[in-house]
Amino acid sequence: MDKWKALIIALGMLQLINCQEMKKNDTPMPTYEVQISHPWNNYMITPVEDKIITLEGVPAGLPYGSSSGTWGDSGKGFTEQSGTPVGADIVYFSRYEDTFYHLKADFPKDKVLDMVQRAYANNESDSSEEPLKEFISIKDEPDYYEKYNKFGMSYYKFGTLVFGFAPKGMVVVWFRYGYVSVQLGEFQAEVVKDDTKYADKLFSKISQTREEIKQRMFIPDASPEEWKNYQKRYSWAPYISSENKAFRLFRTQAEYYNGEKEIMLRPWGIKPPLKERAIPKEISFFWETGKGQSFEGRAFFNWKKVNEQFEKSGKDFKLDLKIAPDNNSMEILINNQPVLVDSTRIYQSDVKFKESY
Repeated sequence: MDKWKALIIALGMLQLINCQEMKKNDTPMPTYEVQISHPWNNYMITPVEDKIITLEGVPAGLPYGSSSGTWGDSGKGFTEQSGTPVGADIVYFSRYEDTFYHLKADFPKDKVLDMVQRAYANNESDSSEEPLKEFISIKDEPDYYEKYNKFGMSYYKFGTLVFGFAPKGMVVVWFRYGYVSVQLGEFQAEVVKDDTKYADKLFSKISQTREEIKQRMFIPDASPEEWKNYQKRYSWAPYISSENKAFRLFRTQAEYYNGEKEIMLRPWGIKPPLKERAIPKEISFFWETGKGQSFEGRAFFNWKKVNEQFEKSGKDFKLDLKIAPDNNSMEILINNQPVLVDSTRIYQSDVKFKESY
C-alpha cells in the first residue's frame, strides 16, 4: 500500500512540474494593429483579397480601404488582430500601375518568434532603477510590465504590423514597438496575368472605373529603385559628444530611409554598439550641460550624399555628431571628414530625465 501511495505522490508531483513548465512556456498570443503604407499618396494600392497567415491558425487581415501615409507608417490605426504572423496572402490593385499583384509570402519563422517576444525601451522607467537595455525578452521577464511600466510606459511590446507597398510588387514588412520600428523583411509580389475575377470584385464596390483611375493616377515609369536603394545597410553607429566637461547625453532617436526607427537611451545610448543600419533620414538627441542648460539637437540627411560617403567609409565606422562647447552649433564627421547634411538645428528643451541637473 505504501508503494502505491508513493507512486501516486510521485505521479502527482510529475504532473505539477509539467503544469508549471507548460505555464512557463505558455506565452500570450500576440495582438497588434495592422497598417498598409506606401511611399507617397500618388503610389496608392487597394487590397482586394487579404489574409495574414498566423501560427495559431487564427484569422487576421488588413484594414479596410487603401494604403496611406508614408513609407513604413500609414498614420492610421485599425482594430486589433491576433495570432503570430508567419505569412501573408494578399491580392492588391496598384492604382498608379493599373496592375493587380499577388503577394504569397512566408515570413522567416524563427525571426518572427524572436521578434514577437521582444519589448523595446522607448522611455526611461519610473518604476525601476535597473539599467535599461535596447530590448528585453518578455518570455524571460514575464513581469516586465509591472516592473518597468508601473508608473508610465518604458518598454513597448510588439504592437503594430506594417506593410509597405512600392512599385513593381516590392513589399516590405516591419514590426513596430511604440516608436521603434524593425524591418522583418522584403518580399516580392507577382503580377496577376488574368485579373478579370479581381477586377470585377474591386470595381463592383467602388464608384470609379478602371479607366478613370488609370487616366487620373497612371505613372508609366514607376520604379522600385529608390526604395530598393533605401534597403542598403552599413555597419555603423551614431556617436554624440561634446568637449564641454558637463555634457550629459540622455536620449537619441533615429529615423532611417528604409522605414526603421530606433531609440537609444542611457546607458547603452552613450556609446551605442556598431550594427547594420540603413542611411539616417533624421537623428534627434537630448543633452544637458548644467542646470537650465537643456537642449534638443536635430540633423537632417540627404540619402544620396550620405550614401556616397558611407560607401567610402570602410566596414565599421562612427558617425560623429560633435556639439560645440557653447551648445550653439554642431559638426558631423565620418573618419574626421565632414558629412554633407541638409541642415542641423538646436533648440532649448524642457524635457527632464532621471540624471538631469
